[in-house]
Amino acid sequence: MSAYGCFADVYDTLTSNIDYKELAGYYDRIITSHGGKRGILLDLACGTGSMSMQLSALGYDVIGVDLSTEMLSVAKEKPHKNIEYLCQDMCELDMYGTIDVTVCVLDSINHLDSKEDILRCFSSVSLFCDPEGLFVFDINTVRKHREVLADNTFVYDMESVYCVWQNYLDSDSEDSRVDIALDIFTENEDGSYERSCEDFSEIALPLEEIEELLHKAGFRILDRYNYMTTEKGSEDSEKVLYCCAKETK
Repeated sequence: MSAYGCFADVYDTLTSNIDYKELAGYYDRIITSHGGKRGILLDLACGTGSMSMQLSALGYDVIGVDLSTEMLSVAKEKPHKNIEYLCQDMCELDMYGTIDVTVCVLDSINHLDSKEDILRCFSSVSLFCDPEGLFVFDINTVRKHREVLADNTFVYDMESVYCVWQNYLDSDSEDSRVDIALDIFTENEDGSYERSCEDFSEIALPLEEIEELLHKAGFRILDRYNYMTTEKGSEDSEKVLYCCAKETK
């Protein structure tokens, strides 16, 4: 089973607090303010397709990419006109042609395993980026990992789903790694509950290192925002959004 297997079944329930229409509108405003066009858009780590659907509704021709076949199965059950879903590694993309805009939302970059994998991802996006294309993504900061996620436990008590989310911060790691353990209890028709478990990690690098990786991959940084605002983002932010363009030679 690929990563986020059992998580896929409850993902939409556990993220029901996210306003994807608002999030897509925010991304769209950043894209258009930097001259991006509503052409072919690549949604990296698209998950169950909620963001892909909203971006498609705004007029983009969306390609959703995710490594989890379980997540993609859920996405394909939703209306997906003008959306094509592909099972691919975001570090080893294989597109048919160039992409006008690539987005990666909900700190999915943090889910990569290492600094080297982040560079591979950025380089893969750059390879297929149109010369006038954009790369827009959000990412958790070191501060969020060390002060917000840290060693905290979160409980989600929702209709038919109960989830205990436990974080374990590796304070000695150079990438502020947080190991995450999920205990998911889903209600059966007879009222009993079935338990499943999911484990994964997130890493966070200083913004200076993220920007070095972007430059190595062939991007120039157009702006860096405090997430969901147009204010300047910094290490004091919990999450930042980058808008990048392919470096012209």
